Amino acid sequence: MIYLELFIAFLKVGCFSFGGAYGAIPLIKETVLSYHWVSEEMLSYFIAVGESTPGSIMVNLATYIGNHQGGILGAIVATFAVVLPAFLIILLVVSLLKALLDNVYIKAFIEGIKPCVIGIIIATGLCMIIENVIFEFQLDINAFIITLLLFFSIYFYKYKTKKELSPIYMIILSAILGVCIYSI
Repeated sequence: MIYLELFIAFLKVGCFSFGGAYGAIPLIKETVLSYHWVSEEMLSYFIAVGESTPGSIMVNLATYIGNHQGGILGAIVATFAVVLPAFLIILLVVSLLKALLDNVYIKAFIEGIKPCVIGIIIATGLCMIIENVIFEFQLDINAFIITLLLFFSIYFYKYKTKKELSPIYMIILSAILGVCIYSI
């Protein structure tokens, strides 16, 4: 039964995750918490690990949660379910690409969904900051300091070099700051 639940739940996530993996986090969170598969705190840990490991965070989360609920087979089922819609859509789009790109309704849909995706990504980022810095109405000063240092690093680097700071360097910097600050 758990395998069918994992398949259906992550198939829904895969079908309705517009805007990429970060747009999927709220949907994954809602799905996982509604099934009571993991706690909100455990999900935050999965998100952190999923973000810092190679691959799509959506696929990583499906794999972690599937493994947590149903072992190796659960991981395979959840991962397959979450990538299946994108795989099928890509096959369809490739076969119809020319006609789709010239269609005025498709162009309007893509333009119309952009603000929604941007809003979802911003809201997800803000919620993750708030949830991880303010835990049970208490400020986690260490998480707050790390968040401020990361924001400062992004803007300082951009100011000095006129370039964006690589996400790879942000992950490495986050790990170093976490080790330094939380081990004090």
